Amino acid sequence: MTIPGAQTTAATARHIPDGVPSSLQHYIGGEFVDSVGGATFDVLDPVSNTTYATAAAGQREDVDRAVAAAREAFTNGPWPRMKPRERARVLNRIADAVEAQEARLAELETFDTGLPITQAKGQALRAAENFRFFADLIVAQFDDAMKVPGSQINYVNRKPIGVAGLITPWNTPFMLESWKLAPALATGNTVVLKPAEFTPLSASLWAQIFKDAGLPDGVFNLVNGLGEEAGDALVKHPDVPLISFTGETTTGQTIFRNAAAHLKGLSMELGGKSPCIVFADADLDAAIDSALFGVFSLNGERCTAGSRILVERPVYEEFCQKYAARARTIVVGDPHDPKTEVGALVHPEHYAKVASYVEIGKTEGRLLAGGGRPEHLPEGNYIAPTVFADVSPDARIFQEEIFGPVVAITPFDTDAEALELANNTRYGLAAYVWTSDLTRAHTFSQDVEAGMVWLNSHNVRDLRTPFGGVKASGLGHEGGYRSIDFYTDQQAVHITLGAVHTPQFGRIDDSAANEG
Repeated sequence: MTIPGAQTTAATARHIPDGVPSSLQHYIGGEFVDSVGGATFDVLDPVSNTTYATAAAGQREDVDRAVAAAREAFTNGPWPRMKPRERARVLNRIADAVEAQEARLAELETFDTGLPITQAKGQALRAAENFRFFADLIVAQFDDAMKVPGSQINYVNRKPIGVAGLITPWNTPFMLESWKLAPALATGNTVVLKPAEFTPLSASLWAQIFKDAGLPDGVFNLVNGLGEEAGDALVKHPDVPLISFTGETTTGQTIFRNAAAHLKGLSMELGGKSPCIVFADADLDAAIDSALFGVFSLNGERCTAGSRILVERPVYEEFCQKYAARARTIVVGDPHDPKTEVGALVHPEHYAKVASYVEIGKTEGRLLAGGGRPEHLPEGNYIAPTVFADVSPDARIFQEEIFGPVVAITPFDTDAEALELANNTRYGLAAYVWTSDLTRAHTFSQDVEAGMVWLNSHNVRDLRTPFGGVKASGLGHEGGYRSIDFYTDQQAVHITLGAVHTPQFGRIDDSAANEG
């Protein structure tokens, strides 16, 4: 279905940034290499859905090679043994390099993912900030020391764990890779990164950035490939003691099962179907701004998208009318055009999934905006911002993660009903609450089943706070000191002061011996 009247940019010829490589290799032990067996896969750009590169497809033997390089760098290399300040200097040089090529990174990210260029630009700066943050944190890091007067001193010694397996998603890939790379490297670990197969382009840039910054060879390793091949081999590898994964919930369940054999440490940020709850006393215009941004920015391909909007009955129709009118004027078009607000979805497979949910939604709700492909964009993975109202809580578009520019709006009458609706999914990643009642805001946030809550705010990330979900949305949290906890072993060291007073099992005193 095409959508007449949608605000658009003009359809343009396919834009290919200068210097895009026609082939992408692995990076192992400080060298770019092909797969041992020569396997490759095609990489498409989402505007034309044509192949722009072939990438080395990692198999078990490639993962074995990468893990061996990382293990060697961890066991015998300098990185884990550097003082925090020395590692921090390298991290800051990495941040400088990322900032210096912000425009280039954004252009490549837009080309590879379909994200609007204005939104991709911010991702490079956020990636740089992640490295600066953890450079500061490891220098400021301190651990507990406890004194038992006259008896003992006890302290905590943190040690890097080993080879960290990092598996990252295709939405804002470069920035999300930095969320894992920065703390893993800051704490002295070595890494094997397996980026998403849909978007391997920007991940290939890390190798030169790290080398120029002075990161020793073998500390960072990159293996491209499919999740069921390279990702699976990384999760199952006995020399990879911890896995950090961001992605879809069913994949997370598979990783959980496969990691059990080696009792690996796991941190998993998974799917979401986050509620945005708007009470009648809210600043309605501010809530609409936030609710639009929360589901339609990044093409709707964001785990924390507020894709279920729950609105109190007295303002429900007004909200729906204003929200849909704004959604119909969102600019859809070429991701490289600065006027574009929603670009192309990442891949034809994902486009087909989102389009199928749009069709399902037409049987489950009242269509207020969108509903298909914009008429001026006959090619590429474009879907107009789509709004359904009057959606039942048992509807598939209410319950299931769509991960695209599609939103379901549902009314409620009481605070209790709002809470029941908010918690009525298997997911629990984020929640957004709009109300002028301070008591209600704090009470609701305590009771909502979500790992993160924003009150009268859109999704603003504070790197010091935990990031993660509950229920089917994740396992564990990263961010700030939680990341330091995940990427290090905490060893308790106990020192006795003065004479040692230990019960002397098996000792026979002299008098007893003489009597014998």
